[in-house]
Amino acid sequence: MANGKFVSYLRVSTDKQGRSGLGLEAQREAVRVYLDGGKWKLIAEFVEVESGKDDNRPKLKEALHRAKVTGATLIIAKLDRLSRNVAFIANLRESGAKFVCCDLPDANDLTIHLFAAIAEHERKLISQRTIAAMQAAKRSPKWRREHPNGFGNPNGAKALRGIGNDAAVAKLKADADTFAADTLTTIADIRANGATTLREIADELNAREILTARGGQWHACTVRNVLNRTKADMAG
Repeated sequence: MANGKFVSYLRVSTDKQGRSGLGLEAQREAVRVYLDGGKWKLIAEFVEVESGKDDNRPKLKEALHRAKVTGATLIIAKLDRLSRNVAFIANLRESGAKFVCCDLPDANDLTIHLFAAIAEHERKLISQRTIAAMQAAKRSPKWRREHPNGFGNPNGAKALRGIGNDAAVAKLKADADTFAADTLTTIADIRANGATTLREIADELNAREILTARGGQWHACTVRNVLNRTKADMAG
C-alpha cells in the first residue's frame, strides 16, 4: 500500500508516441494501480520523449530535482523505461531521491546499489591493472634510472596530514552549495510569480511541500541563508 508523496516519470521513444499518447496511458495506469489505496499524493508528472539509448534526459533531471526538493519518491511505470540508461543510475544516486518501479517494486535502492557495485568492481579492476603496470615499470632498469626517488610524494606523509578532515569539510560545503543552488531555481520561479519578501517566499516553499536542508519548514531566515550562500539579491 503506497504512502507519502510521489513524482512520476514516464518515457516514450518517439514523437509519434508522445503525440498520440501511445504507451503513456499504459504507464499512467500502472502508476495509478500501484498507488491505489493508502495515503499518497502524486505531486508532479514528467514525460520524456526520448530514445532509451540517449543519455540526454532533461525531464528525468527535472523529475529527480522535484523529488529531491520535496522529499518525494520517484515512481516509474516500467523498469525498461530506464534500464538502458547508464546516466540514470548516476543521476539517481547523486540526487538522493527515493525510487520505486511499478512492475518490479523491489527494484529500488537494492537494484541501484547492484548497478553501482558492478561499476565499482570495474573501477577496482582498472585500479588493479594500473598498480600492476606501475609495479612492472618499477622493475624496469630504465625506469629506475629515470626515477631514482620512485613514485612517492617528495614531502612524504607530511603532505597527507589533515586531508581527512579537509575532505569532510569540503564535502559538507559542497552539499550545502548544491542544496542552495537547487532551491534557488524554485525561489526564482516563486519571485517571478510575484513574491517580494523573504516571508512570502518561505510561505510558498512550504506550500509547495519543499523541505529545508534539514527536512524542516522554511522561515524568512532560512530563505535568507540560501540567498546569502548563492549571493542572490533579495529586498526585505
